Amino acid sequence: MDLYSFTEGIVRWLVGIISYFVDWLGFHGFAGWIESPGVIQFLTIFGVALIVFIVGFLIAITMIWQERKTLGRLMDRRGAMVVGPAGYFQNIADGLKTFLKEIIIPEKADKKGYNWAPVIIIGSSILLIGLIPMSDRFFVCDIDGGLIFIFAVFSITPFAILIGGWASNNKYTLIGGMRSAAQLISYEVPLLLSLVGVVILTGSLNLGEIVHAQQESVWFVIPQFIGFIVFLITIVAEVERIPFDLPEAEAELVEGWWTEYGGMRFGLLMLAEYFRGYAGAAVAVLLFLGGWSGPILPPEIWFLIKVFIVFFVFIWIRGSLTRVRIDQILNIGWKRLIPLSMVNIVIAVVIKSMGWL
Repeated sequence: MDLYSFTEGIVRWLVGIISYFVDWLGFHGFAGWIESPGVIQFLTIFGVALIVFIVGFLIAITMIWQERKTLGRLMDRRGAMVVGPAGYFQNIADGLKTFLKEIIIPEKADKKGYNWAPVIIIGSSILLIGLIPMSDRFFVCDIDGGLIFIFAVFSITPFAILIGGWASNNKYTLIGGMRSAAQLISYEVPLLLSLVGVVILTGSLNLGEIVHAQQESVWFVIPQFIGFIVFLITIVAEVERIPFDLPEAEAELVEGWWTEYGGMRFGLLMLAEYFRGYAGAAVAVLLFLGGWSGPILPPEIWFLIKVFIVFFVFIWIRGSLTRVRIDQILNIGWKRLIPLSMVNIVIAVVIKSMGWL
């Protein structure tokens, strides 16, 4: 049973109970309306989206806990351990703290840009969660151009960062926003080129079909190893994690483009960062690591295991490397990653033309 059928069954059961009581109260027309196919379909789609959002939210919370514990071990300490079992509820306590803080808007800020930038970033990050299938039965939508659509949504955030940095009317936030734009231009090109090899091998932009192709042959991390490495580097830059977090760069720019954001906005922006981290790790799993393929365990569990392993690599990189300079980031993007991506495409063309996959 897929997620849509499961949710539809629950919706029909709940609507049946509500309709019975409404009809008993004498509102016969309303009882018939809420049982109409259109209302059932709307409630089902809403329920599916709500379930996927809750699951994505729990995954993001778990990733924050995973990062705290792993970084703690890398630094020879225990990390969060007071609130809840193994410190798991520390994230929820921190989230509640940010929601209780006063909302302050800088006096000379551009109010519209300042307020809308976090909305765009958080909204696009939540949209990414809805585009990631966890299995062939657990997804919100399954569109043919899903891969392109995901990276189109990924590309929205840097522009919102530039708007937020400019609108805050602060030199540190503006520099952070400009760095984000420069980083975007340098890394979007190799990021998209690293995906071309997978598309050549499968002939599809549909994530489900890409996973299905790996189930019938081999995980694409083997024939597309160069593309996998390029993708991992560029997706770390795309989600602005260390060593590519120059738009934030707290040592040079206070807190970068985040400097003037506090309270609830800061908490939600932090959560959006982990939504994007989850989406980046999930796309790596879907394109190169066989998606939800695996023995014995349910496919959704296999998918999550792989996602948390990829995210562990992100944390390991953060705990092991130092931040690089802006000129070094641009040089890596233009002079190293783009040529490697082109080599990867040639390999994919050779494999496809020889009929090896």
